[in-house]
Amino acid sequence: MSPARSTSIRIGTAGWSYPTGKGTWKGLFYPPKQPRVRVDELAYYAEHFDTVEVNSSFYRPPTPVMAKRWAERTPGRFEFAVKLYQKFTHPEMFAKATGKDPHDLTDVDVDEFVAGIAPLAEAGKLGPLVAQFPTSFRSEPDTREYLAWLLEAFKDYQIAVELRHRSWSDDRAATEEILSAASAAWAQIDEPKFRDSIRQTFKPNVRDFFYMRLHGRNAAAWWKHAKSEDRYDYLYSEDELKPIADAVRDAGRAARKAYVYMNNHFAAKAVANAAILKHQLGQDVAGEYPPSLVDRYPVLDGIVRVSSPLLRSSS
Repeated sequence: MSPARSTSIRIGTAGWSYPTGKGTWKGLFYPPKQPRVRVDELAYYAEHFDTVEVNSSFYRPPTPVMAKRWAERTPGRFEFAVKLYQKFTHPEMFAKATGKDPHDLTDVDVDEFVAGIAPLAEAGKLGPLVAQFPTSFRSEPDTREYLAWLLEAFKDYQIAVELRHRSWSDDRAATEEILSAASAAWAQIDEPKFRDSIRQTFKPNVRDFFYMRLHGRNAAAWWKHAKSEDRYDYLYSEDELKPIADAVRDAGRAARKAYVYMNNHFAAKAVANAAILKHQLGQDVAGEYPPSLVDRYPVLDGIVRVSSPLLRSSS
């Protein structure tokens, strides 16, 4: 087989805005806040990566105005993967957050979400939609029926489905039948493995596209942590990333496109690992990286171009 074209493999991070907490990206990947200097974080991010997974859409559907601004602030070939609103995948979380009945889901909810992302589609910058289900979502007759309904509701879009409970991989043939019938990608995930964790092959199930999310391997803080960000406090070593790079390279040959997102976002570890993975795949590690990030993660030395410590302003 011929090698995969680097342009068929897009690597980025899950989210781009982490402004608070111990794991903030400010002053590490993004320049620190200074008087009379405004940094457009999305535009800055897009100097380094050609794709991002939108996580804010999980908490509230994007508005057309918001999506239009995202499109305007990024280069022409940039793509956004967009996570579905929590009402579609996490009804209990939705009810707790909003006080509303999560079971009144209708086509109106679908239409509202589609309207919100329309500017991205019109700009040619919409990548896959992502249906991320919780571990409690097990393979049962009613959940399989719901998944089939959801895939039909968003049939006009590429959609990746993240399933976490082992029952889905234990009944692999039935799961693949549901997904493949809708040309949906079974999202491959790297995370700490427990008894009920899904088992996966890191291989594409459809020809159209491959989708992978790397959450880190911080098993100690996965279920018990002081802050939710602690779960994602994990830096993959170069040796840990090499087999992942091999799997992504193979997927890039087997599928038309491949999307890989680092979700180990604590203290910009996702940025560092995304740059390393790009390097291992022979891709250009675009943009300049601040000395602060290279100082924190010396493994980046020789992989990334280091910027001048002088802060650039953006209008």
